[in-house]
Amino acid sequence: MVRLLSFVFASLLAVSVFASLPARADGDKLVIELKNGKVVIQLRPDLAPKTVEQIKTLANQGFYNGIKFHRVIDDFMAQTGDPTGTGTGGSKLPDLPAEFSNEEFKRGTVAMARTSDPNSANSQFFICFNSIGCAGLKNQYTIFGEVVDGMQYVDMIKRGEPGSGTVADPDVMKKVYVQ
Repeated sequence: MVRLLSFVFASLLAVSVFASLPARADGDKLVIELKNGKVVIQLRPDLAPKTVEQIKTLANQGFYNGIKFHRVIDDFMAQTGDPTGTGTGGSKLPDLPAEFSNEEFKRGTVAMARTSDPNSANSQFFICFNSIGCAGLKNQYTIFGEVVDGMQYVDMIKRGEPGSGTVADPDVMKKVYVQ
């Protein structure tokens, strides 16, 4: 009987200790390793659940590893996610339906790139350098995250666009993973 009570007491103690620990939110961050450091993006499934799921799937498959920043415009954004490096490619996964929100675009906002078709986002995304450059994008592009650490490394990405000849050796996402 004493052994049983000791077991019950120990079990209750263990449950109370674990219950008091902060909850872990595994898989709610996307980490991009750049040449200068790591960029951590807080994913926002509350705004774009389908988009977040696709981004996580692609990251888990290693799709983004080694992909170039093919379009980087001062005071606007850095765009990546195209395996061809031209701005015209995507993954083999289906395109996503638009998940627009009333969320404001600001420095560090991460959103999906797309064609003129609102339901054409696939794998390409961009990170806003500032709120002024991205202010006109509200309700037109799917926001799925926000840079919470490493924005200084995003600021260091080489500027240029496809076909412009301004970037001979564009920066790449060395490794991308979900944390």
